[in-house]
Amino acid sequence: MRFLSGLSPRAVGIASAVITVTIWTSFIVIARASSGRSLGPFDLAFARIFGASMVLLPWGWWLVRSGRLDGWLGLSPLTMRVTALTGLFGGLLYAMLSYSGFFYAPAAHASVLLPGSLPLWTALLAAAFLKDRITPARAMGLVLIVAGDLLVGGASLLQAFSGGEVWKGDLLFITAAFCWSVYSVLARRFALGAVHATIAITVFAFVAYVPAFVLLSALDVVPSKLTTAPWGEVLFQVLYQGVGSVVIAGITFTAMIRYFGPVRSTMITALVPGLSALSAVIFLGEPLHGHLLLGLGLVTGGILFGVRMAPAAAPALPLDDLKGRG
Repeated sequence: MRFLSGLSPRAVGIASAVITVTIWTSFIVIARASSGRSLGPFDLAFARIFGASMVLLPWGWWLVRSGRLDGWLGLSPLTMRVTALTGLFGGLLYAMLSYSGFFYAPAAHASVLLPGSLPLWTALLAAAFLKDRITPARAMGLVLIVAGDLLVGGASLLQAFSGGEVWKGDLLFITAAFCWSVYSVLARRFALGAVHATIAITVFAFVAYVPAFVLLSALDVVPSKLTTAPWGEVLFQVLYQGVGSVVIAGITFTAMIRYFGPVRSTMITALVPGLSALSAVIFLGEPLHGHLLLGLGLVTGGILFGVRMAPAAAPALPLDDLKGRG
């Protein structure tokens, strides 16, 4: 992150937002497309964690050693408590829940419910634990978001009575968004550096998930197609899901939180629902039904309303350098 040190806080925040929105948009489309190929949801979670670990575990070891930090296992630059908390919600649970959701629900639903639920959960959590104030204008934006989520999720829930399973994916998406919101609030609560936080959640996810997944899949307890899937597909998922979605997007998202706060940061992602839904129509051939379009409009409108009416951001915190404290 040294190359960002000469930029203004506003420039860093805008750059982080653009990168995050781009990767999150493509993540939804690629994850849904992957559900129709060889790998299962637990395989994709493994690819995400393993790919990120190839970059971040050596990086974490270097940070702990060179900075003489009191880290965890000599790999995470944060304490065991903070590593476990952020890693559980921002690393392990988010990955498992979101990837599982794509095997039940289309990308258009994820477009509404994943980024759409983030401002809602984050605003509520930030108000409860960080004492952030929910203004009447922001409350109105959140009401629109809830209406959009209910319109999409409620329609799929009604289909459950006729044997539909889309509601399972919708519920998984909403829960995944809640987990990521918990992580974003924790990042602000502990004033975590972008690099340190991303390394910490990856270290915890690697330690908690990879050994268990390898053992259980070898015993056929957990279904896995890693050994039979084309190696090109596996390599692509490791690079995209791990390096792209975790290393790059994780750092830019956390940097965005530090400059604009968790609520405004998640509201900046207002472009993600529309862009990902449009991409799903273009690249995946998904239909965009009336209730989805209306739900998308309500969620996007709620996010934009919250951004427009949000108070000015708090003074920016400088990005930590590679040897700074997390």
